[in-house]
Amino acid sequence: MLNIASVTKRYGSLTALDGVSLDIGRGEFFGLLGPNGAGKSTLMSLVAGLRAPDSGTLTLDGATVSARDAATRRSLGLVPQHIALYPNLNAVENLTIFGQLYAMKGAALRQSVESALASVGLADRSRDPVKTFSGGMQRRLNLVAALLHRPKLLLCDEPTVGVDPQSRNAIFEILQQLNREGLTIIYSTHYMEEATRLCSRIGVIEHGRILALGTLDELLARLPFEEEIRFPATPETAALAALLAAEGDFVTSEGTHRFRPRPDYPLSSFFALAESQKLPARFFTSQRPTLEALFLHLTGRKLRE
Repeated sequence: MLNIASVTKRYGSLTALDGVSLDIGRGEFFGLLGPNGAGKSTLMSLVAGLRAPDSGTLTLDGATVSARDAATRRSLGLVPQHIALYPNLNAVENLTIFGQLYAMKGAALRQSVESALASVGLADRSRDPVKTFSGGMQRRLNLVAALLHRPKLLLCDEPTVGVDPQSRNAIFEILQQLNREGLTIIYSTHYMEEATRLCSRIGVIEHGRILALGTLDELLARLPFEEEIRFPATPETAALAALLAAEGDFVTSEGTHRFRPRPDYPLSSFFALAESQKLPARFFTSQRPTLEALFLHLTGRKLRE
């Protein structure tokens, strides 16, 4: 669906994107994960044709993406990071304007507007000015404004910033359903839980470069450990702690033992040791490595810094 080949974009002395290459498959739900300032919004603006790269090419469904190529850009839908609505107009008027920009008109436009409002639970507020909407309601309206013309590719640039949990879940459910129906989605975020929940493949971006790319399992496999087991640091667990100290990365802090076994250490051995010490299962919790841990491993700093 989309090919990004060796794309670089600079703003004066700042290199926002540095030789980025990506292939996005048809029907994929692709996540672009990185902190603020990593280059996510710049990449989105290049794919949307709002800016031109300094070098490299972007090809959408076989056609070069360009601000001058209106036909190619009509196959895109863009949900920008900042809400792009007319606050003094009502919901119907806003969606009507966006539909008309894509040459929609008449009964087809009216039906699409009604259907869009119903899909995000705003039918009963359709005649109210958008400035009276909550942040979550505006985000939902902002989303469907990008979907009226049924795009081939939907670009979502941090579409849940500042919204309540109910609206966030509503947006997730809408996007997941659209993806199941075949819509290709590129979703940028700095929230690990969003990328984990939504995306079939994730690109980790920082300082304008793609640091890692793959499915969640493929990314987490790059970490030097696979699992972390936690249990309380008490006299009852002292013997177990002594036995495990040589079997992997073992840290004790704030009254908790954290054990990260060697890659070749079978977890069955851990549980056999725990049973030999007659320790109850409720003592132990297992935590899978996270994207936060991967980002820290790749960059040496936390994702939200």
